[in-house]
Amino acid sequence: MFEKALAELDVEKFWRDGYAILPDAYSDAEVEQMRAEARHHKQHSKGGDLTSGPLRHTLTDGRMISVARKLLGTEEILYGGDSSATINGKIRVWHKDNTDRLDAAAPDWDSRYTQLRFGIYLQDHTEHTGGLNLKIGAHDICDLSSGQTLYLKNSPRDLLVWSMRMTHSGAGTLLKDPTARFPEPHEWNAFPADEIAPEHEERMAVFAHLGADDKHGRRYLDYLRTRTYMVNGWRANPFTPEILEELQEAGFTVRDMPAEVKDDERAGLFKEWAPYPYPAKGTGDFVIAGRPGKKSAPVTPAPAAAPAAAPAPAAGPQPARVGPTTAERYRAAAKRRLRGVASGARRGWQEAAPKAR
Repeated sequence: MFEKALAELDVEKFWRDGYAILPDAYSDAEVEQMRAEARHHKQHSKGGDLTSGPLRHTLTDGRMISVARKLLGTEEILYGGDSSATINGKIRVWHKDNTDRLDAAAPDWDSRYTQLRFGIYLQDHTEHTGGLNLKIGAHDICDLSSGQTLYLKNSPRDLLVWSMRMTHSGAGTLLKDPTARFPEPHEWNAFPADEIAPEHEERMAVFAHLGADDKHGRRYLDYLRTRTYMVNGWRANPFTPEILEELQEAGFTVRDMPAEVKDDERAGLFKEWAPYPYPAKGTGDFVIAGRPGKKSAPVTPAPAAAPAAAPAPAAGPQPARVGPTTAERYRAAAKRRLRGVASGARRGWQEAAPKAR
């Protein structure tokens, strides 16, 4: 069944709309197996990627990599450890998964984006709420509002794939009325309960990032080095020789991110997404994208602070000051983090290729 879905995959339509559904890529028995494995993964993986538990076969069985090769037109498919299994996840906000989400001048937007997100939703969403929302064509637009909202009605046997520049949200709302519009993520509780399609008690999904082994892939994995949750997971679940061998035998170009961040004190400093530095065109400077309406600012090492003027003495005895204030410690930490991010970005950008193991 997967072979038929792969043969019928419309590459041109994917690049126009930003997503595709491969129907019946898995059997009912495989779906039930993956549901049991997802429970085990959540209980025992300690935040690790799919290779750290029994769901590794979803990466290595050849289905995802075959889709990636057809859509991207290359045999060199990169994997660096960005995959997960979720149970009852609820990210009900529009977002993108790529590195440069707010700045259309940044590298993610200078050419066709070659990084993909795969999803296996292990329950029916043709007649059940709780599935994936996306905005058609929004993978080519650097904002979170453009594009027609669509609720993907998938069966548990389907394999979904979308551009990581796609605007999307999880735990979508499906109304019983088939002629009704698809609600926006913030409207999840805006309708009477009897108008909303029933919800599964236990919603499970499997996700994985695969992409071309190119500048976009290198930049994305370099950016993930800055994220706390990713680095914690990589450090807790390193790629063993057996894992590396199995991934390579499945055809992947593997970048051993757990090994890269193991002893890097600058890795994993950012809990939330933050703009990532990139080289400004025509200069040797790196810039960090500003928020909408703000210009990008050059990234340079922060100069040493000038000594503060001594305050006028107050009447009476004053308590002795012990160490820097909270504000001073925060400013110093922020400067150290900024210097580390800029240095890491420069190093990652200049590397000719990721480390293959």
